[in-house]
Amino acid sequence: MSDTLLSVQGLTRHFDVSKPWLNRVIERDDRQYLTASDDVSFDIRKGETFALVGESGSGKSTIAKMIVGLLEPSAGEIRFDGKAMDFASGAAMRTLRRRFQMIFQDPFASLNPRWRVGDIIAEPIRTFGLMRGEEIGREVGRLLEVVGLSAADAAKFPHEFSGGQRQRIAIARALSSRPEFIVCDEPTSALDVSVQAQILNLMRDLQDEFGLTYLLISHDLSVVRHMSNRIGVLYLGRLVEVADAKRLFTDPQHPYTRMLLDAVPDLALSGRRRTPVTGEVPNPINPPPGCAFHPRCPHVMPECRQIQPHSIPTATGTAACHLLGQGAPRAQQG
Repeated sequence: MSDTLLSVQGLTRHFDVSKPWLNRVIERDDRQYLTASDDVSFDIRKGETFALVGESGSGKSTIAKMIVGLLEPSAGEIRFDGKAMDFASGAAMRTLRRRFQMIFQDPFASLNPRWRVGDIIAEPIRTFGLMRGEEIGREVGRLLEVVGLSAADAAKFPHEFSGGQRQRIAIARALSSRPEFIVCDEPTSALDVSVQAQILNLMRDLQDEFGLTYLLISHDLSVVRHMSNRIGVLYLGRLVEVADAKRLFTDPQHPYTRMLLDAVPDLALSGRRRTPVTGEVPNPINPPPGCAFHPRCPHVMPECRQIQPHSIPTATGTAACHLLGQGAPRAQQG
């Protein structure tokens, strides 16, 4: 039996960013599309934490929203525990939805300010008919204690808590439907640094206790290194590298991955040789031909400007780079 819980194949999402129809020129087609996710494929195994990293605008959150059904893909397939997610069928999605949940980036925005905490956490329990009557109140109190709060906090409103406490409430709500898979979209980026480690350690403890599988969306490489088993690196909507977390940090294969790692401050003052971070992310509405990273790549070759590379196996996983495909010598991290 396969240990793959989530399989994403060729996932693509286009957004129509055309001018309002009254402002368009009738004689020509003025439609413009932004490709937020372009032919992305990866698998997530049961019990692991798979992380997606990349600069702002790389498509991380768009992929997360498609996986949980908040956005419908323009193309591609998502399979959860071997079953294809049918976005056209509300009944089919409802049977799957209890099994996966999402923790959003901003806990204050994701919690209804007019509801008491107890009602917020109880809503999934009632929606999926998991419990009735007094059992719901007891379960809400238990979940609050599981995430490090008090059962008495159920009577309070979200504004009465700190940012870290609100994120704990959001985690308790995610756990209330008894999910197997949780998408964590920048779960600590809105929190103070002193609180981030507490939330991350809580998430790891809950993963061990409940056998959870995580998809972690983050641009913070220190968070990714602490939490993940495997990492996928996104650039302008395309997956450029997938590797084991430890191997990716010690032996990155794609030039963009090395650039991301070189951008992390060297607090140890080791004097390690770094690749300068140059250029800007191209316009996603009009991306460059060939490899989208070639305007910023220090190893650019003629084919990089014309041909889009495909993922190939590497010693650490997979990567999409012409430099690797030709077996050319790769610049090592010094």
